[in-house]
Amino acid sequence: MNHETLFISDCHVDAGKPEITSNLLDFLQNRAVNARCLYSLGDLFEAWIGDDEHDPGNESIIDSLKLLSKNTEIYFLAGNRDFLLGNDAANAIGLTRLNDPTIIQLGDRQVALLHGDTLCTDDNDYQAFRRMVRDPDWQTQFLLKPLTERQAIAASLRVKSIEAMAEKAVEIMDVNAQAVSSCFTELEADVIIHGHTPRPAVHSYADNHKRFVLGDWNPQPSYLSWNSTQGFELVDSRVTKPYQ
Repeated sequence: MNHETLFISDCHVDAGKPEITSNLLDFLQNRAVNARCLYSLGDLFEAWIGDDEHDPGNESIIDSLKLLSKNTEIYFLAGNRDFLLGNDAANAIGLTRLNDPTIIQLGDRQVALLHGDTLCTDDNDYQAFRRMVRDPDWQTQFLLKPLTERQAIAASLRVKSIEAMAEKAVEIMDVNAQAVSSCFTELEADVIIHGHTPRPAVHSYADNHKRFVLGDWNPQPSYLSWNSTQGFELVDSRVTKPYQ
């Protein structure tokens, strides 16, 4: 029996990014198919504006996830692009939705799973936006709008996000050290796994605490694996050897 657990984040599947789709399909069909669990830690899709939208650019990935879910447990933690993926879509695809953060146990390690944006506390504008769109009342009102209106709003927000990021210092968009420290303490975790920033790396702290940052798929794959024999291994095809 295979006890491998895999983690991915920030795939940003989109019809306009066929190489990402191709790489993710290969990963799901030839790598994840042999795993016990797959965790997607946010922004699996470039945009998700309601379970009633049927984007042709997502179909091949959705079909592959459905097939994979027959033998591999797939867990979905929402990111800042796909937080409106609801129970209807999750059930149809075969995903188990997770809260942010979620705590799991891997061997003797207490592991905190996050998308990662809640750690970027220096970016005040983004945090205000996040509080707004994650509010259940805001989401209810947004999902009541016609699909075409939601699509227009989402497109406008993406443009504004790109413009805002271009004007921000890189440091502001990265994690805050105190937020990371608080995460370890408040969640009683000795390992944190997240994406969002995204700068694939392993950060080491006191008491053998580790923070694994998953890379984005832009377009090359990036994933973290864990098994009881070898522990953690962060694999990113943009580097010459895996991070351990």
